[in-house]
Amino acid sequence: MELNVNGARTFCYTGGKPFDAGKPTVVFLHGVLNDHSVWILQTRWFAHHGWNVLAVDLPGHCRSEGEPPRSVEEAADFVLALLDAAKVERAALVGHSFGALVALEAASRAPARVTHLALVGIAHPMKVSPALLENSQHEPMKAITMVNVYSHSLMAPPPSALGPGTWLYGGSRALMKRVLASNPRVNVFHRGFVACDSYAGGEAAIAQVQCPILFVLGKDDAMTPPKAAQGLQQKARDARTVVVAAGHQMMTEAPDAVLFALRDFLQG
Repeated sequence: MELNVNGARTFCYTGGKPFDAGKPTVVFLHGVLNDHSVWILQTRWFAHHGWNVLAVDLPGHCRSEGEPPRSVEEAADFVLALLDAAKVERAALVGHSFGALVALEAASRAPARVTHLALVGIAHPMKVSPALLENSQHEPMKAITMVNVYSHSLMAPPPSALGPGTWLYGGSRALMKRVLASNPRVNVFHRGFVACDSYAGGEAAIAQVQCPILFVLGKDDAMTPPKAAQGLQQKARDARTVVVAAGHQMMTEAPDAVLFALRDFLQG
């Protein structure tokens, strides 16, 4: 599905079902150097169980045009403009990593428009190491290798996850290379990391959120360790936490566990 958001063509994956504004809607937001495809299992389940799904490629990423967000705040404004373009008054927001910060900021800016907020693999502050910042700008292939080492606790998933022969590390690395190559004009890798590293408004934002909040954290997450979410958890008024046996890329390392956490939260 394509929408015109802020004058730019924006791609949203709908989980294989037509978009129907009469249904409850859930918006999925990806992290740095990812796209909508990281949510494939979760989005397809919701789309086939009574939900509208909008899994967006953020501006300047893959199938979406526009200027890549320079900050979490700018990306949050895009999310609210996306809801306007889809003619959706209220929606649940699900974000991973950078996308979780964006979802949090959007929910704080328009609390009446967000029914549920799921923060997957979040930390605040989400500081990025100087080495990763430097390499994402000047040696992005090296940075992609570093990120994928840090983001996975397993080299291959258990048989019940994505099937025999799946190579999590290789698949994620290939995706990141494809996203980077999709925008030859702007280094979306470095820009995204700078946006994560610079965001300081998380605790103020979560105090403004009025809907229920779910934290989905990876027990073995080296990029955003569970303890790095404690400041936000302490300030959340209506929150629950699920810890899954996975690293940072938990949607592919533990897809069922992430899905079940989201399902129970959104349908509860």
